[in-house]
Amino acid sequence: MIACLERFIHENDTESRQDDDLPNICQSLDLQGSIDCVATGLAGKDFGGTYSFKPLAIIRPAGADDVARVVKAAYRSPSMTVAARGNGHSINGQAMADGGVVIDMRSTAENQFKIVRMNGEMFVDVSGGALWEDVLIRCVSGFNLAPRSWTDYLGLTVGGTLSNAGVSGQAFRYGPQSSNVSELDVVTGKGDILTCSERENSELFFGALGGLGQFGIITRARVKLQRAPDMVRWIRVVYSEFEEFTRDAEWLVTLPEGKSFDYVEGFVFVNSDDPVNGWPSVPLDPDQGFDQTAIPPTAGSVLYCLEVALHYQNSDHPSAVDTVSIGAGCEELAWTAGIYQRFEVPNGRHLRGIFIPCEASGGTRQSQWDMGLSSPLAQHVISKRDIADFDRMVFKRLLKEGVGGPMLMYPLLRSKWDNRTSVMIPAEGEIFYIVALLRFTHSKGPCVEKLVSQNQEIVQLCVNKGFDFKLYLPHYHSQDDWKRHFGNQWSRFVDRKASFDPMAILAPGQKIFKRIISHS
Repeated sequence: MIACLERFIHENDTESRQDDDLPNICQSLDLQGSIDCVATGLAGKDFGGTYSFKPLAIIRPAGADDVARVVKAAYRSPSMTVAARGNGHSINGQAMADGGVVIDMRSTAENQFKIVRMNGEMFVDVSGGALWEDVLIRCVSGFNLAPRSWTDYLGLTVGGTLSNAGVSGQAFRYGPQSSNVSELDVVTGKGDILTCSERENSELFFGALGGLGQFGIITRARVKLQRAPDMVRWIRVVYSEFEEFTRDAEWLVTLPEGKSFDYVEGFVFVNSDDPVNGWPSVPLDPDQGFDQTAIPPTAGSVLYCLEVALHYQNSDHPSAVDTVSIGAGCEELAWTAGIYQRFEVPNGRHLRGIFIPCEASGGTRQSQWDMGLSSPLAQHVISKRDIADFDRMVFKRLLKEGVGGPMLMYPLLRSKWDNRTSVMIPAEGEIFYIVALLRFTHSKGPCVEKLVSQNQEIVQLCVNKGFDFKLYLPHYHSQDDWKRHFGNQWSRFVDRKASFDPMAILAPGQKIFKRIISHS
């Protein structure tokens, strides 16, 4: 098997591979799935649209055993690299393997689905290649359960988001998705399949969570569940003043459970009638227009929207729902008078994140996402200490005309994040903010290169001003930048790499470590 794979690598490197070799390669690996050495174009692109690398082959594994066989073969080869690809929503080539092998994890999506009860809590075992939206549908429709923590877009794989963190409006209460799993199956860079948890193979467990795919490929996750609500009340309120917006958002996320909403997010939008970036992007329902006459004359170039949601059951008394969502919630907020939107969402649609309101208004953003337009996204986590300066320098100046998509900004709580994982967050304070610039290119908008340059300008501004920040979905070009990103956790990250992927085979697109060339 190894000899055949090495011959395959050599022949591809010299551009002399013959298609007739493909059956021999498949047979030598003894896979239950398939190898495609022809239609590799899909695996050479990602959602960001700014990178393109051609792999030697795409592997569509039947399960974890196939993944392990491929990685083990690469481990024994002179120079092969392996990248796990989920649904292709990486933005800087992170899921690519230039001249290596890409494993399409979506082929394993249906391998795992099992409801598990442990110590009075409910969990679901799912494949690392399953989409979160499919997990949601099966859990809600079959068991009236739902995972506790989500991402803002659910067309992402379980293994992909857990390898980063997984954040949305529930994270203030339950933490990111990486804080809501109890067990993983991981294929390490040596080709070993290991089950890991807080108590078993714990270093791999915490390393893989937020580990950017550097220590192993997640093939199964045991995800925490809770009872799914029957209904959700969504509310949006608008602010003209940044200080009032952040004060209210921070107050809501620090209230005890039962006294506040179940979902808290916020976003920035342009103070204009721009159909994508401005007032029309705010209404939850097309029948509820935006009252721009309520905007005070002192308002600046951008405005702020706080989006909250309350989960409830059909059996709950309406007065109890109103007490939280109006009496103890919105009544205390300092939102701009007259700009208030409310929308009732039935069971099953409540966790589709930022795209629920877009469905109601014609599906514009969802369509942009699904069309795969070049989208050089930029996401940051920024300390409360620096968020006002970021708003002043970035939102009110650099981005005062918008980014062609949502500009999310909302607070999270440090105490809900586990510092044993590989996820990096700002160093100071209990409260920090996630800022997501969900860019899309348009025919009349700026070119991709300009958007990428603007993303880099924002990062450099944060560095120059000494902001306490980290990149979410990080991408850097030098190891010095990676060292700065991980800070005092860099040595831990390096040690984990040496333990679980000593030849630096995995996730080469992250460009953190170089593949160690073997001459044996």
